[in-house]
Amino acid sequence: MRQIIHIDMDAFFASIEQRDAPELRGKPVLVGGGERRGVVAAASYEARPFGVHSAMPMAQAMRRCPQAIVVPPRRRAYEEASAQIFAVFRRFTPLVEGLSVDEAFLDVTGSRSLFGDGETIAARIRKEILAETDLTASAGVAPNKFVAKIASDQDKPDGLTVVRDGEVFAFLEPLPIERMWGVGPKAAERLRHLGYDTLGDLARADEATLERHLGSWGREVKRLAQGLDEREVEPDREAKSVGAEETYDEDLTSRAEIEKTLLRHASRIARRLLEGGISAGRVTVKIKYADFTLKTRQLRLSEPVDDAGSLYAAARSLLDRFPLAGRAVESAMAKLRARFGEDVSLTRADLLDAPGRTDPGIPRRMKPPED
Repeated sequence: MRQIIHIDMDAFFASIEQRDAPELRGKPVLVGGGERRGVVAAASYEARPFGVHSAMPMAQAMRRCPQAIVVPPRRRAYEEASAQIFAVFRRFTPLVEGLSVDEAFLDVTGSRSLFGDGETIAARIRKEILAETDLTASAGVAPNKFVAKIASDQDKPDGLTVVRDGEVFAFLEPLPIERMWGVGPKAAERLRHLGYDTLGDLARADEATLERHLGSWGREVKRLAQGLDEREVEPDREAKSVGAEETYDEDLTSRAEIEKTLLRHASRIARRLLEGGISAGRVTVKIKYADFTLKTRQLRLSEPVDDAGSLYAAARSLLDRFPLAGRAVESAMAKLRARFGEDVSLTRADLLDAPGRTDPGIPRRMKPPED
């Protein structure tokens, strides 16, 4: 039986800032840009009780937690810590699939004869990371990637959760549907309206009913809720784009509404670029009209960028190249092409809900096709 570990550093950027500046320890810290168009790249655990979280506009975060200390991102410090962490991973297995600078899947099935079972290996990895970086990590150990990813979030921060082969369904069954990666508030509301409150409910659901309401990937939702996921850990998987897409309950009829959407997308994507240590060299905006017509415009940037303000400005300039007058818009998408030559693992597309990114815990085969 396979043993997969998912390791996720705890409030990685904010924890590095607190580690390197003792005066920040124990205080609410936000990593990100300024208030006007900035976005929260990371929030320390002291800030989270105030309702602050990553990808939130900085202005909103400061209204919720006015005593928070805002520090600008230090990419080099994050990259150095990430290199140390991934070096620890590779001491135990070559099968390491990085998801961002602070998160990875590890297949330790073949490492057990040398280092012990998955629980032992995960504990050793966390201990060595702490000793070498003074940073804590949370880990989940399970027979597959989907369950390991959920498990790593079960006991944060600085936690370790093990789900053994015969315990998978018992572990998943009582979890609320929001714990399934990719299900946000709107999607959860839709599923609850259909009578599905837990992953156990989804696992027992009639497949045809799920497909009728969720589309062709309803079958995959059921399989995941049952704890079935055959995906392999893919070392050095490369992805070249980061995106965000949103379909609206009501068609948009003004440019201002579309611009507001693109600003949200730019903020979310900027955080993913920062996490991956990459920049964007091209911006793509895709608009689907209410009559199902789809149009796409691209802009190659003069130099790579990674901040929300620059990304938004580029996306906004592309709107001038779309016919908008008198036309209702059903959905809009912003997509950024990573700088050539970077090895990153950041492909993201919304799955069931608008607000943000699809998590790598979701199989890529589940993504709905682009029209």
